[in-house]
Amino acid sequence: MPTYLYWGEDTYRLSKAVQALHQQVLDPAWQSFNADKIEVFAGSEGTAQVVQGLTQAMTPPFGMGERLVWFVNPLIGSTADRLAEFERTLPVLPPTCHLLLTQTTKPDGRSKLTKLLQKQAHVQEFALIPPWKTDQILQRVKQAAQELDVPLTQAAGEQLADAVGNDTRRLYGELEKLKLYGLSATLSTQRIGVDVVQKLVLSTTQNSLQLAEAIRQGKTDQALGLVAELLSLNEPSLKIVATLTRQFRTWLWVKLMVTSGEQDERVIARAAEVGNPKRIYFLKQAVQFVSPGQLRQTLGCLLELEVALKQGEDARSVLSAKVVEMSQMCQLNQNSGPKRLDSKRLAKTGEVMDI
Repeated sequence: MPTYLYWGEDTYRLSKAVQALHQQVLDPAWQSFNADKIEVFAGSEGTAQVVQGLTQAMTPPFGMGERLVWFVNPLIGSTADRLAEFERTLPVLPPTCHLLLTQTTKPDGRSKLTKLLQKQAHVQEFALIPPWKTDQILQRVKQAAQELDVPLTQAAGEQLADAVGNDTRRLYGELEKLKLYGLSATLSTQRIGVDVVQKLVLSTTQNSLQLAEAIRQGKTDQALGLVAELLSLNEPSLKIVATLTRQFRTWLWVKLMVTSGEQDERVIARAAEVGNPKRIYFLKQAVQFVSPGQLRQTLGCLLELEVALKQGEDARSVLSAKVVEMSQMCQLNQNSGPKRLDSKRLAKTGEVMDI
C-alpha cells in the first residue's frame, strides 16, 4: 500500500518510523531527486501545496529506488477543498511512488478525507503512554532495552521507567548511554543494575513525585526547594504539573475507594489505574491523614496552574505560589473545611519565598 498516515504525540517514535520508510523506499544515491517534504499551510495556499505534492507523487522516480512525497500536517483545518484531489490521485498512485502524511494531532474522524485515508492508507498511531500508566511505561522500557541490547535487571528497568516517564526520546538516549557504559570491561559479562542507573540517569520524574509527597504532607519549604531544583534542571513546567496531577488523582481514587468501604486491593487498583495492586497498601498509608475534599481542591488548583502556564505566566512564580497554596490546603484538617488561598496575592505581597 503506497499511502501512509502516521499521527500521534510521540514525535520520537513517529520520526523513527518516517526514517525507516525513507530507508525502505529511497535509494541513498538518488534521494535528493526522489524525496519531497511539504509542510502544508492552512487555506488556499495549503490546497495549492497539496495539488503540487500529489502531482509530484504521480511522477515516476528518477534513477534508482522509488519516490516518496511527505505531507506534514495536511489534515489540520478545513480539508473539504482537498478531498477531490486525494480521491482522484490515491486510486491511481503508481506502486513505485509513496505518499506519507504525518501530524501530531488526531485526525478528525468526521472528515470525509480522514475516512478516505482510513480505507486506502496504512494508518499508524504513535500515542504517548499516559504518565500514570506505569506498567505500560515499564513494558516500553523493557522493549526498548531489548531492541538496543541493553542488559538491565528488573530493578534497573523500574528505576529507569521512574526516571524518564513517558518521554520516549529520553528513554532511548539514556539506554544508549547505559549501553556504552555496559561495554566497559567491568560490566561486559554482567547485567546493568539499579545502582548504575541511579548514578547515570537523572531522575526528574522521581523529584516531581517527591514534590507531590512534600505538598501532601504540607512541607512548604521542602516543596519550594524541589520546585527550584526541577526548574534549575530545565524540567518543563507542564511536565511537572502532569506528574503532580497523576499522583494526586491516584491518591484521590484510593481515598474515595477506602472511604466507601472497599477492601479488595485489586478492585482499588483497577479504579485508580495502578498496575501493581501491591502498591495500594502504601497508597492507603499515604492518604490516611488527608481528606477527599483536600485532594479534590488540590486537583482544582493544579488545573488552574496548568491554565496559567499555558497562558504564558512565569513558570517560577506561578509554580511557587500554587505550591504554597496546595501545601497549606493539605495542612488543614478535614473538619476545618479547607479554604482557598489567593495565589496571586501571595506572589505580590512577598509571602511566597524567593527561590
